[in-house]
Amino acid sequence: MRLPSRWLSLALLVSLLPACHAPGSRGDEWIQLFDGESLDDWTVKIRGQEAGVDPYETFRVEDGVLKVGYDNYEGNFDGRFGHLFYKEEFSHYLLRVEYRFVGEQMSGGPGWAWRNSGLMLHGQSPESMGVTQEFPVSIEMQLLGGDGQNTRTNANLCTPGTNVVIGEKLDQRHCINSTSETCHGDEWYTVTVEVRGGEVIRHFLGEEKVMEYFAPQLDERDADAQRLIPESGELILHGGTISLQSESHPLEFRKVELKYLDETP
Repeated sequence: MRLPSRWLSLALLVSLLPACHAPGSRGDEWIQLFDGESLDDWTVKIRGQEAGVDPYETFRVEDGVLKVGYDNYEGNFDGRFGHLFYKEEFSHYLLRVEYRFVGEQMSGGPGWAWRNSGLMLHGQSPESMGVTQEFPVSIEMQLLGGDGQNTRTNANLCTPGTNVVIGEKLDQRHCINSTSETCHGDEWYTVTVEVRGGEVIRHFLGEEKVMEYFAPQLDERDADAQRLIPESGELILHGGTISLQSESHPLEFRKVELKYLDETP
């Protein structure tokens, strides 16, 4: 696909950035976004509910762990996707998460959502989402588990209302696989994402880089994204919210931490 003229300078920028870059930061301090005690710094958004309303206690803290569960859902899942948003927005940072899937998927959850969750990056605010909107406009680093036998890559990319540049071309696929190994079982896994504003985002499983892409941006074709495009018409996302996802399979987070990065690649 030939790039429009407005992307030529972007393609040049991508070609100049290093293919592999060791994350660097403005210091060694990791900020604990999840304090192990409460969700006071977080806002929930469940599909079908206003921001801040979670009648099912989908997200809760027990024994120092942030749990995502469906014990209080009546009937089946019925498309009640949820997201838990941190109170601040970020631009250049490392986000590191320890998580594991537990138990069985709730009845009525879509097949693709089995052992499936995500970290939503550069997202819109929960208050700006429509009541029936399924996912925030954002860049998603998927958290995925295997079935013990078949291959399923982890730390993949999905793009609700967004696009990215890969290989100097605008890539409009909704989901793109990483190069990771499969993460089977109920073990704790660590993923890290390196986010550098509107320039580059890199996914890591453990210490291994498994995905890299550039120029995260709003998708002009998407109705939810169209509402967020500024009057200037700029599409590149330079920052936004961070949220954790609930998609019908229970999971737990025992660490959600962030480190600021210098605003240079």
